[in-house]
Amino acid sequence: MSAPEEPPAAGATAYEAAPTSRARRFWSARRVPAAVTAALALAVTGPLLYDVASVRAGRHALAWRVRLAGQLSTRQLRDQWVLIGAGVAVLLGLWLIVLALTPGVRGVLRMRQVAAPVRAGLDRTAAAGVVRQRVLSVPGVFAARATVTRRRIKVRAHSHFRDLDEVRGDLDAALAETLGDLGLAGTPLVTLSLRRTGRR
Repeated sequence: MSAPEEPPAAGATAYEAAPTSRARRFWSARRVPAAVTAALALAVTGPLLYDVASVRAGRHALAWRVRLAGQLSTRQLRDQWVLIGAGVAVLLGLWLIVLALTPGVRGVLRMRQVAAPVRAGLDRTAAAGVVRQRVLSVPGVFAARATVTRRRIKVRAHSHFRDLDEVRGDLDAALAETLGDLGLAGTPLVTLSLRRTGRR
């Protein structure tokens, strides 16, 4: 027999963390895009350079290059295939520019930089696990879920005994302490949702 469910007590609290030095985000190595770009460049320029060198050596140009030169000399700029090829090249170029200008590593949270040469990061899944364990350690809480993003920590907790105001006070203290222990460079907004639910 479960206790009647009460409306959740929810709120958003910006817990204060210790003063931190400015820590930059981690940048992805972009190995896959770099490998794809290098492979495409090699596939396009390799045969072309080989054929140019072959012609310089006194041999005839390959048939594919002769046909390509003929197509490029006869097709106009408003031709459908020329526009499609130009559109694809533009999209690939914009994609490479976006990859070059954005960090890309979204699963790692920046931590406080204690020593200048040393940079530390914390996986968001690991941070969510720590927050969840701290919430479950509060008396009266028997179920909890934590979600950690770059700027926000969302916690949903279920209590089956004790007064909700008391549980919420203990949760606020636990979350504030946990936020300090995580050592994050920024101060995320912590949203806590507490609900009364009886054990089944």
